[in-house]
Amino acid sequence: MSENSAPQFHSDVTVELVRASAEDADVIFAARVSTQGEQSLEADKMEGTKTEQDQKRDRGLINYLMRDRHGSPFEHNSMTFYVQAPIFVFREFMRHRIASYNEESGRYRELNPVFYVPNSSRNLIQTGKPGAYEFHPGTAEQTALVDQQTRDVSMHAYEAYQRMLEAGIAREVARIVLPLTIYSSMYVTMNARSLMNFLSLRTKREGSHFPSFPQREIEMCAEKMEDHFARLMPLTYEAFNLNGRIAP
Repeated sequence: MSENSAPQFHSDVTVELVRASAEDADVIFAARVSTQGEQSLEADKMEGTKTEQDQKRDRGLINYLMRDRHGSPFEHNSMTFYVQAPIFVFREFMRHRIASYNEESGRYRELNPVFYVPNSSRNLIQTGKPGAYEFHPGTAEQTALVDQQTRDVSMHAYEAYQRMLEAGIAREVARIVLPLTIYSSMYVTMNARSLMNFLSLRTKREGSHFPSFPQREIEMCAEKMEDHFARLMPLTYEAFNLNGRIAP
């Protein structure tokens, strides 16, 4: 393995907000057109001119829409995230057919030797039945075993990948030996309604009315996406939590 392709091992994920057109005012605008007809979006977004009573009315309307599951007003916005995570996380992401995805391609570029290995905080023992699993910490020996075996297999696989590339084998063929622990990257774009659906399934929170048992690694991505959502649309986020974290 060449010096510039030394393997790296990480136990985290990256989620960055690339661009967003998403505000609580988007929800208000979309909902009020049902009863008021055409209006100016920019006028409705002039938060600086709103009185405390106006803001209270907006909060009440958003909560009503969330509570009674009038979902379409939450679709008139957009958030694009850049995500770096191991490939097995992306396979779970793409079960959600409520977003647009563009992932880097191992057909067109040589993949970097960056691999996921769980750290000691990652629960390793699974108990219970499908759909109601609980996870518990492993022993120090189990944690060491996971760490060592993951590193060994990843390095061995990447060395095989490099040997095939050096022999002139096409990237799309050579990549077949790479493990699911290798990191990939993608852009994912969705609206607030879709994101709330994603969060309801991929996070485990107190007060949630929707039972969820996410794999920890995709929950790590969801938590970071949720932080951005909470900042962009605080009233919508507040209503989401007040109403049991169920997407409208």
